Amino acid sequence: MTSCMIADSEWPQFRRNVLMGKLPASEAEFLASYDPKKFDAPLATVDVTIFTVINGSLNVLLVRRNEFPYMDKWSLPGGFIDLVGDNDLNATAMRKLKDKTGVDAPYLEQVGTVGSKGRDPRGWSLTVLYFALMSSEKVRLRAGSGASEVAWRPVQNGQVEEVLAFDHEELLKKALERLQNKARYTMLPGYVLPEEFTLTELINIYRVLLEEDIDNPMMRRRLLRTNLLEETGGFREGDTRPAKLYRFAREAAQHVFERNLEGGR
Repeated sequence: MTSCMIADSEWPQFRRNVLMGKLPASEAEFLASYDPKKFDAPLATVDVTIFTVINGSLNVLLVRRNEFPYMDKWSLPGGFIDLVGDNDLNATAMRKLKDKTGVDAPYLEQVGTVGSKGRDPRGWSLTVLYFALMSSEKVRLRAGSGASEVAWRPVQNGQVEEVLAFDHEELLKKALERLQNKARYTMLPGYVLPEEFTLTELINIYRVLLEEDIDNPMMRRRLLRTNLLEETGGFREGDTRPAKLYRFAREAAQHVFERNLEGGR
């Protein structure tokens, strides 16, 4: 096992180096003269997959780039970390998200970090991937910096029709896989709904996100047993009788079901 401690026999030479000015006398002095450009550093970005459901279909927010590299190609919203303004990675993700949607996401989660020499033609790069959920009704899309267009695009089998810049097709798959896994044991899907919703609408969101059929009576019991849903007193007119409107009584993301939701059950 290696150690960074100075051996007793090395202390005389270390003291001489300090006295001769070859080494800083303190950490404060070391940091004051430290040059961060002394070592090569990768390009560091944050990318956000923003999901919603529109007309019964899963959608992801994409931006069309208006600068090189990948001019005019679609990509996930994201960009470089602001070393002065961003206190942490979450701040970068929230800034990029709000830049494109005009709102703060009710749910944001870090998925992971991806980095390699070949993922960006500008050089060795890494990105920290997030996913966010929101109701499309609250969003006011705007291109913002670095983009000529911003739009929702439908997702089918983990893909969009557009060819995405960089490695964003793989990032989209990673984010969707995380979302689908968490949808099996949490109430996360509810974050794509407006503030008031029916039980049928909530169950249909699970169907859309998981891309599979779900037993309606079973799912109704599962959701009502959480005590996370409270009746608003309102109703939504339907083809048959009016359906009760619900809202979340508290933070839905904190609830974990006792059993995973398996296909159809």
